[in-house]
Amino acid sequence: MIKIGIITVSDRASAGIYEDISGKAIIDTLNDYLVTEWEAEYVVIPDEQEVIEQNIKDLADKNCHLIVTTGGTGPALRDVTPEATEAVCQKMMPGFGELMRQVSLKYVPTAILSRQTAGIYNKSLIVNLPGKPKSIRECLDAVFPAIPYCIDLIEGYYLATDESVMKVFRPKNK
Repeated sequence: MIKIGIITVSDRASAGIYEDISGKAIIDTLNDYLVTEWEAEYVVIPDEQEVIEQNIKDLADKNCHLIVTTGGTGPALRDVTPEATEAVCQKMMPGFGELMRQVSLKYVPTAILSRQTAGIYNKSLIVNLPGKPKSIRECLDAVFPAIPYCIDLIEGYYLATDESVMKVFRPKNK
């Protein structure tokens, strides 16, 4: 069974003050997209850089070739998800964040405050998403067409989608 890592970064959700709806929005969106059978390796953790870094590494060690985070991408002092991602990754993939901000700007002028990014750690693609469920879907709709091919290139598992919901790009001849 293919595993996909889902990390919700939230002090309040990790403390049980409120229910995490962002991580569940990622799971629901991926269930809509994917026809490949998969299971979530799902964690809710506080906004602590070392904790985020360790969880990314742990999920990669569990063969999660895709790890999606939500939360901690804004300008607040405790928002450190991009820093944790950059500290762990061997290669950064700035196009993901650029596209997500561009898409989000169609809906809110504050999208320029978001610091989503993506990178490669060993054979895992890590993608940082915003914390709001509506924004999660908008951002994933924008970047997901490139995700399966990126995972192919880093020698990860093969992800197949329901093309009526999410059409991905793979070159005809590699």
